[in-house]
Amino acid sequence: MAPTPLLGSRTLDRQTARTLPPGPKLPTLVQTVLFASHRRTFFPRMRDKYGDVFTIRLVPSSRVCVVLSRPDHIREVFGSPPAVMHAGEGNTVLEPIMGSHSLLLLDDEDHVRMRKQLMPAFSGAALRGYAGMVFELAQAEVAKWPVGEPFKVHQRMRNLTLEIILQVIFGVTDIDRLNTLRPLMDKIVSVSPVIMLGGFYPPLLRVRPWKTYLDTQRKVDEILYDEIAKRRETFAGRNDVLSRLLAAGNWTDVELRDQLVTLLLAGHETTATAMAWAFHELARRPEDLAFGQRAADAGADDELEATVKEALRLHPVVYQVGRRLTETTDIAGYRLPRGTTIMAAIGLVHRDAEHFPMPMDFRPQRFLSDDPPAPGTWMPFGGGARRCIGAGFSLMEGTEILRAALSVYDFQAPNPKPEPPQAKNVTLVPRHGSVVTVTRRRS
Repeated sequence: MAPTPLLGSRTLDRQTARTLPPGPKLPTLVQTVLFASHRRTFFPRMRDKYGDVFTIRLVPSSRVCVVLSRPDHIREVFGSPPAVMHAGEGNTVLEPIMGSHSLLLLDDEDHVRMRKQLMPAFSGAALRGYAGMVFELAQAEVAKWPVGEPFKVHQRMRNLTLEIILQVIFGVTDIDRLNTLRPLMDKIVSVSPVIMLGGFYPPLLRVRPWKTYLDTQRKVDEILYDEIAKRRETFAGRNDVLSRLLAAGNWTDVELRDQLVTLLLAGHETTATAMAWAFHELARRPEDLAFGQRAADAGADDELEATVKEALRLHPVVYQVGRRLTETTDIAGYRLPRGTTIMAAIGLVHRDAEHFPMPMDFRPQRFLSDDPPAPGTWMPFGGGARRCIGAGFSLMEGTEILRAALSVYDFQAPNPKPEPPQAKNVTLVPRHGSVVTVTRRRS
C-alpha cells in the first residue's frame, strides 16, 4: 500500500488551512527547532495561547501537526481503527536504522501479525522469568557505584540497561562476544538527530557521518545474525527474549534482526532515563526515599512500581506520540484532512492538575490510593493498539533496579534543586546526568 501523503506545504490548500485548529504563525524551521529542543516549554505556551487543541508546522514539507492535550480527545485517537490512525508511517525516518520489518514502522495487517508474534515474549509469565536475571545484573552494577562521591546516575543506568538488553533480550552470555558488542552497541544507541536525517534524505547515507554509523550497524548485524543462527539450534530451555521469540513464532532472520534492533533502540535510553529521573527525585526527598527503601526491604513490588510510574508521570521520557490520518476524520471537534499528523501530548496531560492533584510534586502514593489516576490519564507508553509492547518489561526492569539499589544505599542530592530536562532525540533526559551521592545503609 502506498504511504499516505503528508498534509503540508504541497498538499494543503488555503480553504482547508482555515478549518484547522489555531496555532503559531512562526516560520516552520523556527517551530521545528522549538519542538525538537524545547517541547516541554513550547507545548504549554501554545496550549495557554491557543487552547487544548492547536496546530504546529514541522519539517519536512511544513507538515501539519495537530496537538491534543485532553485525555478524552486522545482517547478518540487511541480508540480509532488502526487503519485510520497510522503510526508506522510517521516513523519511516527510522527505517535505515531499525529495518523495514520493525514493529514501529508497520501498519495494518503487517503490524497485527508482527505484534502477535512478539506478545508471548512479553507476557506476564515471561516477565516473571526475566526478573531474576534483571535483578542480578542490577546488583552487579550498583555494587560498582562510588560510595561517598557524586556521580552521574544517568550514565550508570545507560550502562545497565544496555547490559540487560544484551543478556536478557539478546541472550548473549559469551564474555568475548559481550566485550565485542558493548562498544559497538554504545555507538548504535547513541544515534543523533543528524544521523536520523538520513531517513528523510537517503543520499546522505553514502557519506560520513551517516556511512560511518551504517558501517557500525553492519558489524552489529553480522553478530546478531550469527547469534540468531546459533540460537535456532539451541533455544529450547533458554529464558531470554530472543529464545522465547524463536519458540513462539515463525520468523525470518531479517524480521528477528529488525525486532531486536527495535527493542535495543526503543528500550535502552527510555528506561535508563526513567530510572535516572526516579533516583534524582528520591535523592531529593528523604521521605520518599525511606518509602522506597521499606518497599525494597519488604519485597513490596507495587510500591516500587508506583515509584517508577510516578517518575514516568512527572518526567515523561517521550513527551508525545504521533499518528498519521489515512482518511479525513472528526477528532476533537475538528474535521481533519487525510495526511494530518496527530500528536497526543503525554507531557501536557501528566502535568494537568485536573487529572493529577499537585502535579509538580513527586508522589508515588497517588498510584496506590483508593482514588488512583483515572484511566487514560497516565500514558507514558502510549495507548490503544500501538501501546508500547515493552511497557510491562520496562516497569519490571525499573522495579528490579530500584530493589537492587535501595536495598543497599542511601541517596543524597548534592544540589537539591530540580534538575532541568534536556531534549535528546525523542527523549527528555536530565541535563546534568542526574548527579547523586550514595552511602551504605546502616539498617
